[in-house]
Amino acid sequence: MSRKCEICGKGPSTGNNVSHANNKTRTTWYPNLQKVKAKAANGSVSTIKVCTRCIRSGSVTKAL
Repeated sequence: MSRKCEICGKGPSTGNNVSHANNKTRTTWYPNLQKVKAKAANGSVSTIKVCTRCIRSGSVTKAL
């Protein structure tokens, strides 16, 4: 499974860490993904990886 939200498609972003001496090293920032048991449209329950923004916004209906 990839490090990507299955709802909005948010994935890793890359850039530079910049030190006080202006040294630059490549780095990767990953989205805050959580495994959630979600209910699909047909009523089945499956575990998906979802970012916390989608959970908070209500884009995912959790299975209880």
